Amino acid sequence: MGLLSIPPAAPARDGRAFLSAAKDHHIMALSKDRKKELFSDLETIFKDSKGVVFVGFKGLKVNDAVAMRMGFKSQGVGYLVAKKTLMNRALDAAKLEGTRPEMTEGVAVAYSADNLATSREVGAFLRKNKDMLSILGGIFDGKYITKEEVIEYASIPDKKTLYAQIVNLINSPIQGFVMAASEIAKKKQA
Repeated sequence: MGLLSIPPAAPARDGRAFLSAAKDHHIMALSKDRKKELFSDLETIFKDSKGVVFVGFKGLKVNDAVAMRMGFKSQGVGYLVAKKTLMNRALDAAKLEGTRPEMTEGVAVAYSADNLATSREVGAFLRKNKDMLSILGGIFDGKYITKEEVIEYASIPDKKTLYAQIVNLINSPIQGFVMAASEIAKKKQA
């Protein structure tokens, strides 16, 4: 990630302070070495991750981003912010099937070795924090997927929850039978 360096604005000689301030604010560019490192990281992510979600992060505050990253990390989901140009070059190199989502704003990538964990975690963050992120699309098992598909995948519960639901489904009729048998036994005793 590039560093942001904004020096204080020098006073304008001709009284146009806002123009001077705009000219004097410089954003430090990424070094070639850092760009190569990011490109390599992105190539690895697109090649090795089973689930990738492209996220627009316009309006995301730093403290919210830190909390989001910590939540993602605890679930085995990585998060990387990169320039769109680098991301597009890495996606070109990955040669994925389907239509690439349009990336018009600041873009980040959430990724995981579990194809559903990424969608689920991004979806969970969005439900709690509306208007901080936007899902742009993703990659699922080596193919581009749409925003709508990412949202669908986000609604699938994790394995632990699915197992609990299955056990409850199996247990429910048994529990009903036991309750009915118990009531019949009580009536016969009375």
